[in-house]
Amino acid sequence: MHERRQLGNGVRHGRRVTCVERSRFSTDVRVRFAETDAQGVAHNANYLVWFEVARVAYLEEFAGGYSAIRDQGLESFVLETHVRYLQPARFDDRLRVHARIGKVRGARFRFDYEITRDGEVVADGWTSHACVDARTFRPTRIPQALADAIATAEASSS
Repeated sequence: MHERRQLGNGVRHGRRVTCVERSRFSTDVRVRFAETDAQGVAHNANYLVWFEVARVAYLEEFAGGYSAIRDQGLESFVLETHVRYLQPARFDDRLRVHARIGKVRGARFRFDYEITRDGEVVADGWTSHACVDARTFRPTRIPQALADAIATAEASSS
């Protein structure tokens, strides 16, 4: 099912979370005590941090790292985030964060994520990004070398 909602500016946006289970990229995180509340449950904001950990590790493995992008005079801004919480993560849980890039178009791209614990999905979601000129902050097309690295990484995941 493809859920959509109307935004104030008339743009309709899908909230669907793309399947990430076939992604060959993942990184591990451990829920720290500081990331939990009094009941030992991870605070919802930490899931976005874990998405970022996976995103940076993905770029390191497949595209020479985020620093390589910045060295080209580019930045990658987060435009929008979505997290679907399915089960609570708790203190000391060992989690695996799966990541893939699901869409690349012009200056924009989207990472899709799935967080698992012992193979069971705890949360999933996505972040959308824009590639911008670091000096002017104007959108700029994703460099061909980065687009090629993403295509190669994602082709090997299928």
